[in-house]
Amino acid sequence: MNLPDSIHFSDNLIRLRRQKKITQEDLASFIGVTKASVSKWETGQSLPDILLLPQLASFFDVTLDELVGFKPQLSKEQIQKIYHDLAADFAEYPFLQTMEKSRTLVKKYYACYPFLLQMAILWLNHFMLAPDPKIQQEVLREASELCSHIISDCSDIGLCNDAVILRATIDLQNGKALEVIDTLEKIWTPTRLAGQSDGILIQAYLLAGKNEKAASYTQISMYTHLISLAGSSIQYLSILSGDLPACEEIIRRITAMIEIFHLDHLHPNTVSSFYFQAAVTYCLHSQEAPALSYLRKYAENIRYLLAEDHLSLHGDEYFSLLDEWFGEFDLGSAPPRDKKVIAESALQLLAHPAFSILQENAEFKQIKNHLEKEVQNQ
Repeated sequence: MNLPDSIHFSDNLIRLRRQKKITQEDLASFIGVTKASVSKWETGQSLPDILLLPQLASFFDVTLDELVGFKPQLSKEQIQKIYHDLAADFAEYPFLQTMEKSRTLVKKYYACYPFLLQMAILWLNHFMLAPDPKIQQEVLREASELCSHIISDCSDIGLCNDAVILRATIDLQNGKALEVIDTLEKIWTPTRLAGQSDGILIQAYLLAGKNEKAASYTQISMYTHLISLAGSSIQYLSILSGDLPACEEIIRRITAMIEIFHLDHLHPNTVSSFYFQAAVTYCLHSQEAPALSYLRKYAENIRYLLAEDHLSLHGDEYFSLLDEWFGEFDLGSAPPRDKKVIAESALQLLAHPAFSILQENAEFKQIKNHLEKEVQNQ
């Protein structure tokens, strides 16, 4: 992985000395070193003793960071590249090797809060690949600590709010339900006016005569609400799992919505999760035929998801204004996990205890075989 240079001391020293209109000998005399030492600093052959850096910074009236040219911030594009390179490494190399590489980068850019948030997301998306449950817990703990660091030290309110939500997600993974409730009940209240912000913004664009912006944000609002509804229905199925008629009505409505809006192609990840939960629900009630029907949909959607260009977020003819918005995401429109990791996770889900009634079923075996081939092809 090629990373941007973070130290530019030699170039900075030359620039600062010339701005002050002094010679190498003048600087050497002030600092108390030889002219040859200053020459070596400027040509990059050596660096000054660390105790001389405050004196140099004071002489040029700059901070230490400005003097050495240290930039703890990464650009959005650099963050995206590092994230996706590491995601690919997690799929290709031993977990601990890639984990250590990511830890090194976190230490290097510990003041770059957008980067730290993405590293916490990276760890949350890949901790399950760790070879031991204790290591998995350690990775989650480190991810939570990164979020806490962002919350306590970052001045960007939006970034801090994202870190709060992410830390709550991590706490949920660790079974800290009461802590999550205590945190999120203070943030999410259905009666708050913040939930109406998208509609108000769209009206403002219309009043300002910015119809294209209004159309774009309307599509974004519709799209996000559809995906949110599909995602919430997965949890609702789990909550009502003992009530088959209620679950069947949820499945009927959400399936219709998926088909009407082509969500299986717009957001195959969420739709795959819904199909999986529908299959689990039917198996819990020993309904093998509909369970297999949704497992087929699940496997087909995974295959679509893994096909070329389908992993990236995209719009369609109806949602024709989304692509620019996707490009503004912190990680761009690319997926947060490598294809191989996605395929392996999809296959592992078929080991769910609810599917025990299907273990000898020929069609279930065929579905598993198809997913195994997908894993091998990655």
